[in-house]
Amino acid sequence: MSKLTGGQALVKSLVREGVGVVFGLPGVQMYGIISALRDEPTIKLIVPRHEQATTYMADGFYRSTGLTGVALVVPGPGIYNAGAGLSTAYSRSSSVVLIAGQIPRKTIGKDLGGLHEVNDQMEITRPVTKWQKRIFRPNEVPDAIHTAFNQSKSGRTRPVHIELPPETMVETEPVKLLEPIPINNTVPQIEKCLEVVNFISNASKPVIYAGGGIARSNSEKEFINFVDRLGIPVITSASGKGVIPDDHPLCLGSSIGAFGHLKNYIENADLIIAIGTRFSLRNPIKENVKVLHIDIDKSVIGKVHKNSIGIVGDIKQFLNTISKKSNPISEKKLKDNISITTEIRKKIDESSEEHNEPQKSYLNFIREGTPRNAFFIAGMTQLGYYSRPHWPTYYPKTYIDSGYSGNLGFSFPTALGVKIGNPDKPVICLSGDGGFMYNSSELSTAVKYGINVVTIIYNDGAYGNVARDLDDDFGGTYETSFSNPDFVKLAESYGAVGMRAQTPDKIIDLIPEALKQKKPVLIDMPVGRVGRPKIFSSRAPWMNPQNGLID
Repeated sequence: MSKLTGGQALVKSLVREGVGVVFGLPGVQMYGIISALRDEPTIKLIVPRHEQATTYMADGFYRSTGLTGVALVVPGPGIYNAGAGLSTAYSRSSSVVLIAGQIPRKTIGKDLGGLHEVNDQMEITRPVTKWQKRIFRPNEVPDAIHTAFNQSKSGRTRPVHIELPPETMVETEPVKLLEPIPINNTVPQIEKCLEVVNFISNASKPVIYAGGGIARSNSEKEFINFVDRLGIPVITSASGKGVIPDDHPLCLGSSIGAFGHLKNYIENADLIIAIGTRFSLRNPIKENVKVLHIDIDKSVIGKVHKNSIGIVGDIKQFLNTISKKSNPISEKKLKDNISITTEIRKKIDESSEEHNEPQKSYLNFIREGTPRNAFFIAGMTQLGYYSRPHWPTYYPKTYIDSGYSGNLGFSFPTALGVKIGNPDKPVICLSGDGGFMYNSSELSTAVKYGINVVTIIYNDGAYGNVARDLDDDFGGTYETSFSNPDFVKLAESYGAVGMRAQTPDKIIDLIPEALKQKKPVLIDMPVGRVGRPKIFSSRAPWMNPQNGLID
């Protein structure tokens, strides 16, 4: 037991958790932690220009490495600013630990108007965190830190929030440092696993629907072994992209739409094996289709699709158990399934070519110029939406989107976190001009720390998707156009590299050139208005004016 400040106890506990980088801002209530970080050589503090970027960067760091991301913000407005990144991390089940300051102990909850005061600020994050804790004494810090990491990493990984007042960070008392709490996830019941084996052996046309839970449990290798042994065709969710290579002979594709070949295939299956997925409202299926739903989070099983048989437990252990207990698929059946998968993929490609959508050409140009193993962060822009079914992904954890949170502006700071976690791998960020300006100041961060991300700006001079929808459905657009900067000059003004694709096809040659740079690169890709892709032609009732109430 040593005499430590609360800040020192916190930083030493982070070291024991294996933390090597913290994304945070050094505000007035945080000095006790900042000074402790300054004196700890094994942790690098990355300081962005806005608190919003702290949690986005932590999320990108986690999703690309499997290592918990840590964000650090001042109380009150710092937490509100960090909330957008927490929302994305929550929607994509990311392990992120938010460490926040507080106002002085004696004034908490008094509504006295202190600097950064927000009464009961843990309520701010409660909807988008799994667990919260307020610390009052330095000797409470080690247990709180290790519990926070255990909560964030165990079961369904999700963000957590701990906070401490400024005097706790500087006060000194005897502190006992602790070892991390082991992660002991639920083991799937062997009886249930045997039941799954029986269902699979009796199914004539099974299909696997693979979600992001496979990646969150670092089970991609086990999943491939499972697929190869059972020989069952696979559809992935957007979050599941990369858990199986898109060129695997049993990969049907990604992101089921309201109609189309993938939708038809899953509707006609007699057994759906849903692994590590919410199987959300966007993916409804016929009520008579049997679903085997495997997830670490029992609350998602049967929430949307009632005809589900649930298996609750660690996905890696489930996959290993089923692979051992199941007989390998016959060579004839495997050839048949591969043939069916090949035919479906061919039909999807032909259907896409038939519609001759410019989005596909633009995305193909980017993919052609991008290394096969690159990380791709798909922003909330028209090409980003289109990439969910159409971006070929070959490696685990290399496709990152914002999930159901749908945050405009998330992609650039998230990509910075990805690159910090993977300094030797190519990272390509796709952002619309609208979304990029949310966090364009993080160019300063990228230059300061030498984070050589390549960012492509899909520049149509507007909130293009909104403008098109208003024109098509509501009689005309309204206040959707921008007065943009010259993005090449903007990059250069920060000390980054700016490039411009004079026509979209030029992006093929610019990306390899950009990846050779030792600096962050912005590639401006000017485009015009494009039509609505066929995959988005199914419209929710509230997307059109109504004559009466929507039931």
